[in-house]
Amino acid sequence: MNTSDTTIELLVRKDQLGTTAVRTTATPALADGQVRVGISRFALTSNNITYAAMGDAMQYWQFFPVAPDADGTAWGRIPVWGFGTVLASRHPDVAVGERLYGYFPMSSAVDLAPGKVSATSFMDTAPHRAQLHAVYNQYMRCATDPFYTAHTEDVQALLRPLFITSWLIDDFLADNDFFGATANPAQPALLLLSSASSKTAYGTAFQMAQRAGVEVVGLTSPGNVAFCESLGCYHRVLTYDQLDQLAPDAPSIYVDFAGSAPFRKTLHTHCKGLTYSCSIGATHVSDMGGAKDVPGPKATLFFAPAQIKKRSMDWGPQGLGERLVQSWQAFVAQATNPATPWLRVEQHSGPAAVQAAYQQVLGGRGDPRLGHMLSIDLQT
Repeated sequence: MNTSDTTIELLVRKDQLGTTAVRTTATPALADGQVRVGISRFALTSNNITYAAMGDAMQYWQFFPVAPDADGTAWGRIPVWGFGTVLASRHPDVAVGERLYGYFPMSSAVDLAPGKVSATSFMDTAPHRAQLHAVYNQYMRCATDPFYTAHTEDVQALLRPLFITSWLIDDFLADNDFFGATANPAQPALLLLSSASSKTAYGTAFQMAQRAGVEVVGLTSPGNVAFCESLGCYHRVLTYDQLDQLAPDAPSIYVDFAGSAPFRKTLHTHCKGLTYSCSIGATHVSDMGGAKDVPGPKATLFFAPAQIKKRSMDWGPQGLGERLVQSWQAFVAQATNPATPWLRVEQHSGPAAVQAAYQQVLGGRGDPRLGHMLSIDLQT
């Protein structure tokens, strides 16, 4: 682990997501109450591309802000999920050497201001994060985290935040009686998931497939059909140009992980029985756009923290946590089954490797079975 007085970070130009820069900066002295966390490894998935694509609209750039260049060029640090170790501490309740899981920048280290410290977690109470959603400000203490096992850190970083979103999408739709799509027991509702090979999509499909009265349909590109079919959580897998195989008047819900405006309009036009259109992500960044002249229900952005808040009130934080852990353990058992693994982890170390992996994920290239784990610091 690099314990020097410099921090290495990957910056992304906000208006040109394909433009990156590696910057090395001097780390300031820790203030009272702060801790410095060395970021050991972090996951990079299409979910992080969504963070960048929606960085301004959803305030993702504000978690780890970067001052603009003298000429006004705006750079950002994309948030990622990963693990780190406390390198230095000026907080009485957080010790050097402690292992943490949470929301980090694509950097070698970050300074946090722990508050609301409990046996299982703390919040980063830095002033610039005060108005940002609490779920992203929480850091789990691995020694007491019920999700944590030391030998599955890569799987946790890659799938845990995505699966929690997946679980919440499924729960949100069921909580709202699938917006009437399941009203007729004799006619299963079509749950249509775009970008079906993405980890958040197949986590959602895994949950949905356990429900009665629905048919989970994966929508993907031709090259990913075989992968999606191999997962076993989609009742059917279609390519984007096979919508004609869906009955137009069937009650249906569209769960959009791709964010492609042209395809959304095509699907809304074909699926006249659509009762709800749920917008999740933007794996197809180049096709993002508005909803002008799109028939049917308005595409509604899903915000996972709102459903967390609701279920925490419904069941209490402990009740919600128990449900999530139980579902997570079932999902991981399936995804990591040695006979038919859904995930193969690839490690990338050093600034150049991190930049290359970022470009690959940004471009939507590569094997959907692959999971990228990154460390920007070669000494990690």
